[in-house]
Amino acid sequence: MKIDELDKLQRSLPESPGIQCEEYYTSVVLLLLVPVDREYHILFEKRAFSIRQGGEISFPGGMHDKTDESLEATAVRETTEEVGIPADKIRVIGRLDSVFAPMGAMVNVFVGTAECDPSEIRSNPEEVEKAFLLPVSYFEKTKPDTYTVVTEVHPGYTDRSTGKEVVLFPAKELGLPERYWGKWGGFKHKVFVYKTQEGTIWGLTARILVDFVKRLSA
Repeated sequence: MKIDELDKLQRSLPESPGIQCEEYYTSVVLLLLVPVDREYHILFEKRAFSIRQGGEISFPGGMHDKTDESLEATAVRETTEEVGIPADKIRVIGRLDSVFAPMGAMVNVFVGTAECDPSEIRSNPEEVEKAFLLPVSYFEKTKPDTYTVVTEVHPGYTDRSTGKEVVLFPAKELGLPERYWGKWGGFKHKVFVYKTQEGTIWGLTARILVDFVKRLSA
């Protein structure tokens, strides 16, 4: 880079920096509020065992498709496909902070309302084992249990089929300090858990609920 190229570099820098997440699994979810007896309930789904993270409780959502006009459109489309609520009955009112998971996922979170009767909610059996509603008040009154897990970086792994060690990052050969030759890191990460009558809600879904409740009480 030459001295007279500094202005060119400055013009190429973004006004609002983005986030480098190319290697992250990126998805969109919709925290959907459904009115029941003059009180809002949150729509959850238990994922079908045949899909990724089967058997776990989550919000409706999924991967952004190139045909979707926006991430918001993805949230609405996935909700319609998974639980049958027509798109014209869903109104997105805003967003929550995006959430990053140390296991390599980034989730864009939208909040919306559905002007429909609970009887109109019909699970798509290919993706959803069941859909259910829980009152917002339950999460306002119930604090989640909080646990801690440790995330470490492994420069290699043992192939179970052959028993051989597979080196992904040759730290020793690269001349890096010995502390990087084996696993390193040990980042402590909070895991929130809500115990409900429909099952355990944890992980990213619980973390999103914690953020949502904080905003309600702000």
